Amino acid sequence: MSKKSFLQGAVILGVAGIFIKILGAFYRIPLINMIGSEGMGYFQTSYPIYNLLFAISTAGLPVAVAKLVSEKRALGQYKNAHKIFKISFLGLVIGGVLTSSIILFGSKYIVNYYGRPKAYYSMIALTPALLFVPIMSAIRGYFQGRQSMLPTASSQMVEQLLRVGVGLFLAKYLLDSGLDKAAGGAAFGASAGAIGGTILMVIIYVYKRNDIKTEIRRDASDITDNTSNIIKSILMIAIPITIGAAIVPLINSIDVAIIGRKLQLIGYTEKEVTKLFGQMSGMAQTLINFPQVFSIALAMSLVPAIASVYATSDYRNVRKLSISGIRVSLVVGLPCALGLYALATPIIKLLYYTRPLETQESAGSMLSVLAFSVIFLALVQSMTGILQAVGKPFIPVRNLIIGAIFKVIISYTLTGIKGIGIYGAIIGTIIAYAVASILNYISVKKYVNIRPNIIEVFVKPAISAILMLVVVKVSYIGISSVISDKLATLLAVAIGGVVYVLALFVTGAITEKDFQIVPKGDKIVRVLKRVGIFK
Repeated sequence: MSKKSFLQGAVILGVAGIFIKILGAFYRIPLINMIGSEGMGYFQTSYPIYNLLFAISTAGLPVAVAKLVSEKRALGQYKNAHKIFKISFLGLVIGGVLTSSIILFGSKYIVNYYGRPKAYYSMIALTPALLFVPIMSAIRGYFQGRQSMLPTASSQMVEQLLRVGVGLFLAKYLLDSGLDKAAGGAAFGASAGAIGGTILMVIIYVYKRNDIKTEIRRDASDITDNTSNIIKSILMIAIPITIGAAIVPLINSIDVAIIGRKLQLIGYTEKEVTKLFGQMSGMAQTLINFPQVFSIALAMSLVPAIASVYATSDYRNVRKLSISGIRVSLVVGLPCALGLYALATPIIKLLYYTRPLETQESAGSMLSVLAFSVIFLALVQSMTGILQAVGKPFIPVRNLIIGAIFKVIISYTLTGIKGIGIYGAIIGTIIAYAVASILNYISVKKYVNIRPNIIEVFVKPAISAILMLVVVKVSYIGISSVISDKLATLLAVAIGGVVYVLALFVTGAITEKDFQIVPKGDKIVRVLKRVGIFK
């Protein structure tokens, strides 16, 4: 594949990914205003277990298929490339049948175990998604292996649009039937999206079928890969990726399992627990997902940027880009964390204006603590990209597993203590990502041999973010005494953003070289030079 086509593919998937993340994050806001924290508690009960089974059935295999199909096609072995697709397709269908059967027949047991029997409709509504997503993923992997990224991007966007549209429509339509049924309607959006995305992928495959047959007829090789060898090759690639993708859903599943039981033991009713869980995972956690749009985009840019210079043994530039990646992740993570901390309750009130004041203040309090996880999550994502780029994909997986173990211990211990309650789970999440980021940093220092300048990498971004925090806090207090809270919140955010950007350039926290890892970074630098920010 040429460099140009690689970049085109990366841009197509990157744009689709950012669109999907933004749409997914905004989806929760009208949904929460519609079904409230109790309804979100039912909705969120189903999603961690769905995401876990989803990761197991789809995360690694499409990547493995794409890699192996690409390799075989590069060798002119088109029959073997298609054979890989057929075997993986069968494997993913079997995986989909198994995981959807677990939900179909085990939903009542699962929600009763979590102490939330009214989440049954949300759980059962996800059954079709677990059946169709693996089928869609197999075809996506095959087209990615053929260096065609548009089918994947198109199906992802159709999937997300249907998920949001159908989910919101059914939630509103079923609202009069009860919050549990409305939450089930919202959850069915994921199934509608999966069905729609699968139909589109099948149509694209059928449309391209003649081209595929022509390509197979062109195969002049006499090599026929053994089925068992193909399966072994697929699993060797898929297993570590699947484990890595399953860890974050597993961490979220830990919350579902622990929070309900531990809070009820210290006197909370099932309804109170459901509301608190909805406030934490549906309201506060939704806002934590917004900064990930930028940190994930950074990690996506880091991998090819570092991998290209690493392949040429240009270790000096590997170190430079790695240090720059860590600094930029802090430049993104710190203001998001401190901004959410400073304006936690006003932001919750702005977005979830239909919720009772007590619910808004409770969710705002949770957000003010959970906000600090953004810093460590941004670092985890950037350093995971660095380690993947230098051929160490297992290490961030191992480090995240260690973080998850800390999460279990801390959440289980603290959540059952009166006076801490659900904040124990929030503290556990922060510690989990903090541990993973520290271990990742140690691993990056070891394998990339970086020696970052503490002032440049850590102190300058921190000074800029703290200055922004002070300005945002003072601005909000001053402005809200004159105009409405909602408008004051928006103005304080805007003022904080301007102050932070200016502080970055004044302190030298961001440099011209940092734009090397940003898409179209050279064009941005030219504009900044034109206005006199860079010389």
